[in-house]
Amino acid sequence: MQNIAKIFSLSAFSLGTMLITLVITCVVVIPVTMLVMKYLAKNSFSKNKAQAEAIIKEAKAEANNMKKEIVLEAKEEVHKLKSECDEEVKERRLEVQKAENRIIQREDFLDTKEEALDKKMENIEKIKEDLKVREDSIARKIAEQDEITAKMTVELERISKLSKEEAKKELISRYEEEAKKDAAIIVRNIEENAKEDANKKAKEILTLAIQKTAVDHTSEVTVTSVNLPNEEIKGRIIGREGRNIRALENATGVDLIIDDTPEAVVISCFDPVRREIARLSLEKLILDGRIHPARIEEIVEKVTKDIENTIKEEGEAAVFDAGIHGLHPELVKLLGRLKYRTSYGQNCLKHSLEVSYLAGLLAVEVGANEKIARRGGLLHDIGKAVDHEVEGTHISIGVELATKYKESKEVIHCIAAHHGGVEFESLEAILVQVADAISSSRPGARKESLEAYIKRLQQLEEIANSFKGVEKSFAIQAGREIRIIVKPEEISDDASLFLAKDIARKVEKEMEYPGQIKVNVIRETRSVDYAK
Repeated sequence: MQNIAKIFSLSAFSLGTMLITLVITCVVVIPVTMLVMKYLAKNSFSKNKAQAEAIIKEAKAEANNMKKEIVLEAKEEVHKLKSECDEEVKERRLEVQKAENRIIQREDFLDTKEEALDKKMENIEKIKEDLKVREDSIARKIAEQDEITAKMTVELERISKLSKEEAKKELISRYEEEAKKDAAIIVRNIEENAKEDANKKAKEILTLAIQKTAVDHTSEVTVTSVNLPNEEIKGRIIGREGRNIRALENATGVDLIIDDTPEAVVISCFDPVRREIARLSLEKLILDGRIHPARIEEIVEKVTKDIENTIKEEGEAAVFDAGIHGLHPELVKLLGRLKYRTSYGQNCLKHSLEVSYLAGLLAVEVGANEKIARRGGLLHDIGKAVDHEVEGTHISIGVELATKYKESKEVIHCIAAHHGGVEFESLEAILVQVADAISSSRPGARKESLEAYIKRLQQLEEIANSFKGVEKSFAIQAGREIRIIVKPEEISDDASLFLAKDIARKVEKEMEYPGQIKVNVIRETRSVDYAK
């Protein structure tokens, strides 16, 4: 509405301006005309009077025409502005009307929504009231239920003669037994599935690795006795007042045992290299026939040099055969000394070479570092070369030697972990342990004394019998398997699975043995009756 008023004020202003212009024009033209007439009258009043009158008439007529034209133009302009104002006012009114309609619709919508909200609030209030009533009812019922439960608990305790805590423990124990049964079934299924896949793949890899090795793994025993051509030679070896035997023992560092054993001399020494030097020296002296202290010292010195050269050559040959480079010369010599060292009757150098081959082949199969596996396999028993001279296990000695001669951390870890003494930190260490077990457990690879064998079997049976529910146990297959017969009324089928695992873990913890031991738990229930 303000815009419309502004438009009308502008139109009035324009019309007034035109009228003022017209008045000003008239005011100016008429005096000019009068001045012209006076001037003409003064100059040629008489002569041009008629002309002046004509000019005046013409000027009046022209002024009237101009006046009419100005008035017409002003009217047309006013009419045009009025029309434009009317159109604009009309458009404004339409817009205002639309806006009013939208506002009215919005108000109607808000009113409707407000009514709906009022209804919802009423419903919510009703629901709250209903919920309160229900809560009160539930609270009363809970109180009644608690009262009934308390009475029932008292009655049950009286009937069962068990307190609440005792009954809870009984219930928990039953659920625990059921959970153990379910867990045993799940474990058994998982193990069976895993074993099928893992055993198949592992057998393929191990078989392929074993087939590719051609190391002689038959057992050897270091010769500790020297055969004599006749009994007379024993006296010459002893010499006058025992000077020859003392000279040989002092030169070699061994003990010579000459007893009633026919045509044989026993050499006793913890150092296998010294024992070998003494054996070769004695054989050379017997062949030479000249046995006296000077000759003994000469022969021993010569044999010692030969043995040192042999040790170096054997170490270099082992390193070359294993395909290893950059090994410290002292470690090469120590490897050569393993030629004269045995473990359970197995030659340590050949065993180390075989472990190196197997570990390398397994590393290739499983994608591990072949060089580290081979190096770790070759050096895993390096401590046995000097374990009779240095205190400690062959593992700790081997770790010290490898560290001293700048071997890598990976190789040192393979040496430290090949008997499971430390946690495995690399795949190569696991492969060295596997290769060591394969080389040690292959048929004919190792020997052990009858006393140690019987002791191992007894210890195996004692471990099995120490568990509750075990009726009898039998170590069979040279200690490779332990069969355990359990009492069926004490051990269930599901519990037998856990019993086998517990016995296996205890055997691993308390015993030392080559290869692996199968723990076989047998449960059998028999029902017998007689028809009369």
